[in-house]
Amino acid sequence: MDTGMKDINGLHSDSLIAQSKDQKKRFKLIEKERKKAEKERAKELQAYRGKWTSRFDRVFGWLLAKIGEDTIFLAFLGIIVAIISFVQDYIVVQLHRARIQMYDLTSIDELKFFAWVILPVSLVVFAAGFAHLVAPQAIGSGMPEMRTILRGIILKEYLSFRTLVAKCVGLTATLGAGMPIGKEGPLVHIASMVASLMSKFVTSLKGTYENESRKIELLAAACAVGVSACFGAPIGGVLFSIEVTSVFFAIRSYWRGFYSAVFGTLTFRLLAYWYEDHDTITAIFRTNFLELPYDPHELFIYSIFGMLCGLLGAIFVFCHRQYVMFLRNCKCLKAFFARNRFIYPFLVSLTITAVYFPPGTGQFLASRLSQRQQIMSLFSNFTWGTGVFNVRERAIVEPWLSEHTSIYFNLAANIVVTFFFTIAAVTLPVPCGTFVPVFKLGAVFGRLVGEIVALMFPDGLRVGSYICQIIPGGYSVVGAAAFAGGVTHSVSICVVVSEMTGQIKHIIPIMIAVLSANLVAKYLQPSFYDSMILIKKLPYLPDFLPSKTGAYNVYVQDFMVRDVRHIWNGITFRHLKKILKENPKIRAFPIVDTPGNKILLGSIQRWELIHVLNKHLGKERRQQVAVQWQEEASTKNEGSLLGNGASPETEKNEDQPPNFASRAAKETPQTELPLDSSLASDPILPVAANGNEPVEQLSRQQSFFDGYPIDVISGRPRGPTIFGRRPRKKVQLPKARVIDMSLEEQSLWEEAEMEKSCDLAQCHIDPAPFQLVERTSLMKVHALFSMMGVNYAYVTAVGRLIGVVALPDLRKAIENVNSGILHPSKPISPLDCEGSFR
Repeated sequence: MDTGMKDINGLHSDSLIAQSKDQKKRFKLIEKERKKAEKERAKELQAYRGKWTSRFDRVFGWLLAKIGEDTIFLAFLGIIVAIISFVQDYIVVQLHRARIQMYDLTSIDELKFFAWVILPVSLVVFAAGFAHLVAPQAIGSGMPEMRTILRGIILKEYLSFRTLVAKCVGLTATLGAGMPIGKEGPLVHIASMVASLMSKFVTSLKGTYENESRKIELLAAACAVGVSACFGAPIGGVLFSIEVTSVFFAIRSYWRGFYSAVFGTLTFRLLAYWYEDHDTITAIFRTNFLELPYDPHELFIYSIFGMLCGLLGAIFVFCHRQYVMFLRNCKCLKAFFARNRFIYPFLVSLTITAVYFPPGTGQFLASRLSQRQQIMSLFSNFTWGTGVFNVRERAIVEPWLSEHTSIYFNLAANIVVTFFFTIAAVTLPVPCGTFVPVFKLGAVFGRLVGEIVALMFPDGLRVGSYICQIIPGGYSVVGAAAFAGGVTHSVSICVVVSEMTGQIKHIIPIMIAVLSANLVAKYLQPSFYDSMILIKKLPYLPDFLPSKTGAYNVYVQDFMVRDVRHIWNGITFRHLKKILKENPKIRAFPIVDTPGNKILLGSIQRWELIHVLNKHLGKERRQQVAVQWQEEASTKNEGSLLGNGASPETEKNEDQPPNFASRAAKETPQTELPLDSSLASDPILPVAANGNEPVEQLSRQQSFFDGYPIDVISGRPRGPTIFGRRPRKKVQLPKARVIDMSLEEQSLWEEAEMEKSCDLAQCHIDPAPFQLVERTSLMKVHALFSMMGVNYAYVTAVGRLIGVVALPDLRKAIENVNSGILHPSKPISPLDCEGSFR
């Protein structure tokens, strides 16, 4: 019998499932037919647009759909960024020409000085004001912020359209002013903003790039496009962007960077070929060195020269950080510049342009040349110190010569002035980069060293029967790469310089000098971008110094926070509120089984706990409790009246809850509505908070005739008339009574509720938060935080919560290790660290 019943029940359930599936299919077909009919009906009502117009609409829609594919998206990204870069370069060249023409219009020194100064100062002040008003996030390089964003940290408004406009306009104006700044970092930021805006556009059409990891991959490709479109170096641009923006780079994004960088570089060089009268597509700083540009004996000189560049790069980073900290820590200057935002850019730009004034000190600094023209002349393939030049060579070296000083003094003066003015210029509140002035500074330093070596060996170096001539231009190329590598701590600059010069003949000296510069600079100072991250206090982890190998022997137990604020299931609302109030900066709390055992069960976000408190002690629940108590009080009063025949005023039960219904609390605001005929048949009845029964009824019914109120008793229109017509009146809806507690009753109720236990079962809990153990090394923690993008991790011992490590704690530990404050722990035997392999 039981078996038969089970079979019947099974057949019945199967039939129900089949019926529900059939019904679901039927509903889908009906919905599909309805949408099809609505589409055809809308199409019939549209105006005729023509056969070719309809075809164009279909093709355009197909292209918009295909834009979501990686190949087309990345190609458009490279082309757009390259166009932006070329337009900026074109405007900068025109502004420089306009400045020189204004300077040459007059022969009076005072007017010459005014013409030389007025345009750069105006452009810098305009750029500072425009960036401050439109988007302050556009100020600076943008490279440190991109490193932070690629780690997974969201920085507000750094990838918005307003920031893009402010960055493009401000950078173009500042570069046109002739300030010693570059556009490599800002162009990386611009490319990232273009990629972000394009992904949002495509997401609105197709939803392809809604995934967060997909956005990070696109931003990584955009950084490569920015570097490539700036230097015309697709291979070096990809490698350089990976080196300076990412700690861990996904191999699957590798082809995206190269693909987009090739389109960006090709577009950038084609535009230069079409609009700048180039013979063909060439490198930006093309060189024409000899077949054997250096002697093997010179490799030792190149290595020593690279160490000097690394030392100079570390000094540059140190001086810049000290100057920025001085401006921030000096309260008088900080308050003065905060009240007068245009004073600092005005003073700095005026000082720089005044020093570069050609009849003055500018005659020793080649001030009539732009930064690009200076770098091209420094890479020239002949010796300047001989004093014997042909017509072409004379035109190249003429801006570097002066009547009263030698070429060596002019190059040394250019190094000193560029060094300090670059530090001052990159602190301006405008969009600005650092790579190009640093690159030029290294080129000048290399040219000076090359000229000195050529002076020491005027006949060249003999190798057997072959005499190798000294080429100062080669030293200039090596110096530019070595100094830039020492400031940025990058090795891929070797490839960038080879692509920028169009020759690979100096690749061995460049690599030796860059590696030597990195070796010295990393021992002394962090990179320029890491220094900016430390100054701005961005949530990014610095790297370890190569000399600090003791980081492998520093463990989590040496720097973790042991006093962990935790909660548990069954915690009272009073204790929960106290924990939230005392720890306003903690965004997530660990959940343990009991306060004594502290077995980690998971973690919960702060907003979830706040929601639990509001739900339990909020206004809505308080009013519900007040209504409930009112109903209980009314029921007991009616029962006492029926049982004893006494009034509710004479009978009072001690166990009865307070009469919360006796007070009408705050009432909802009045709402004015125009009288309408739809309300004629329905009396307006206010409803209590519980929504069950009306509280009171209107004393007089209202009806309407032609929009005018009618008196129900007399049947005549009420109110005065204007020109024979009575004005439309508005009626006020009655106030709906809200049952609530008094302040004393609310206080007593909240005190009672605060002692109750909190049930966290309905909350969203992370059951497996990121965990570490005590003997996890600092190096491993740094790698895990950087690779996974976590912001905190709990430290456990056999499942028991013993500490927590947050991103600021880890960053402070790394800084202490680099400075020698945090010393490594004693090494332990393998048997003691078995539990650390988790």
